[in-house]
Formats: sequence, C-alpha cells, structure tokens
Amino acid sequence: MLLDFDGTLVEIAARPDAVRVPPELPGLLRRLAGELSGALAVVSGRPLRDLDVFLPVPIAMAGDHGASLRPDPGQPPLRQDLPHAPAAWRARAAQFLAEHPAALIEDKEHGFVIHYRQAPELGPAAEALLASLVAEDPAAFTLLEARMAWELRPRGASKGTAVQALMSRPPFAGRVPVFIGDDVTDEEGMEVARGFGGMGLRLQDAFGSPAALRDWLALAAAPPGPAGTDP
Repeated sequence: MLLDFDGTLVEIAARPDAVRVPPELPGLLRRLAGELSGALAVVSGRPLRDLDVFLPVPIAMAGDHGASLRPDPGQPPLRQDLPHAPAAWRARAAQFLAEHPAALIEDKEHGFVIHYRQAPELGPAAEALLASLVAEDPAAFTLLEARMAWELRPRGASKGTAVQALMSRPPFAGRVPVFIGDDVTDEEGMEVARGFGGMGLRLQDAFGSPAALRDWLALAAAPPGPAGTDP
C-alpha cells in the first residue's frame, strides 16, 4: 500500500503548514502497517522532515517526490545525488512573493513550489516564472503542475522513481502494489504500480474524499472478527 499525503490521507489546507492531521491517523497507519507486514509507505512531495512532524509513526516514507527515500523507518534516509535550485532562482521566487503576497513559496531540499490557492489569478504568472527558470537549465530541472501550485523539481525524482525503489526492497519486493493519490503528481506513481501488476487509484474516483479513504483503511487495519463477520 503506497499512499500520498496531502489531499489523499488528509484534506488540502490553505497553506502547507496548516494541514490538519486527524488524531487517529498515526495509530491507523501503525495498525495498517502491521496488517501488511510493514509493506506500507507514504509517498509525498513534501520533505521527510515535514512528514516526520505530521506522521510520527515508524513506516516507510518517500519525500521530495522520491529524492529522499526511507524504506526502513529505523535507518537514515537514502538520498539521490540530484541538483539543487540555484540561490538566484530562489531569490527570484522570493521577489515574486514580495510582489504577490497572496502567493506562497514552499521550500524543498532541491527545488521549491509556488502555491496560488489563495489567489487563483496568479497561476499563469507563477507558471511563467518557473518555466523561465527551468529554461535556463532544462537538463537538470523540470516544471511540475499540482493542485493550485507549480513546482520546480529536479529531473530524476518522481513518485514513479519512489515506487520503483520501494518495490525493489523488502518488504515490498514481490508484492502487488496499490498506489492511491489525488493529484497530477501522483500519476507517475500510479503508472509504475500498474507496471508491477498492481493498481493506481485516483482518490476522487475510488473514494471521493480523504475521510472516506481513512474509513476504508480503518476497515483494512481492523483485526478480524469472529468467523463470518470479518469486514
């Protein structure tokens, strides 16, 4: 089971730091990991440092679209050797924010995101800025569209590469993956999961909402009842 975080396990918030994690979610993930013999991972565009704050539970995690991978929760993360956005690019993003205070910059280890959820009219301008930066080094960076956001991402990192890496290691290797996500950024992970003979599910189509998904996961994590009464 491979799960996106924002918009999938939890509802999208106005700001990345304002996301609300239901108090029962960490315990639910812990139980689900036990039912799956550890083959549960959160695969997110967020840095691992953020995931550790929101989900203090010992499960596998992939952060920064797979740039940081921690298949064993008891070990240090594995980090890809990827380029970092130049300081001059970050300065231009900061200038964009100064000119458009309703936008929000989310900083990441290798790149950054411009969120325009609170000012949808800024979408084209955010896209144009990041596209101009990518054009300066297209071999190293790419532009990624997300829900009400544009992200500058290093090439070589994606949720697809994260799934590929997880599926090459125990306890995921040899099992059938199910990837669940809600955004364009999750489609690469879904595609790789299908390539392993598994499933890629779009949250909106399969469940409707993060709350409905959490209810479904709670059934999957519940201990079996008496004969004939399993969920």
